[in-house]
Amino acid sequence: QVQLVESGGGLVQAGGSLRLSCAASGTVFGLDWYRQPPGKQREWVAGITRGGRTTYAPSVKDRFTASRDNAKNTADLQMNNLKPDDTAVYYCSAGPNWGQGTQVTVSS
Repeated sequence: QVQLVESGGGLVQAGGSLRLSCAASGTVFGLDWYRQPPGKQREWVAGITRGGRTTYAPSVKDRFTASRDNAKNTADLQMNNLKPDDTAVYYCSAGPNWGQGTQVTVSS
């Protein structure tokens, strides 16, 4: 079982940027980012294959960029032009494994 640890969340004003990181305790293949806004269900945000191919939810496309470093077993999610609707707990996931989440709060 691979352990995942997210970091990089925080409070930012609308229009600002944050970079989330996900550190894995071992090799992972496909990795996804999810988020759970307050009072809502968890939703998929972005995915990245081991080869670096990325896909994004329409709501974040052109604002978020996923990347990874396979040698370091890490993945990042660069979030630009943040909006209040992006406020959520963000999780990384690989297979059945989930991190504990990191809070992102975007103020208007």
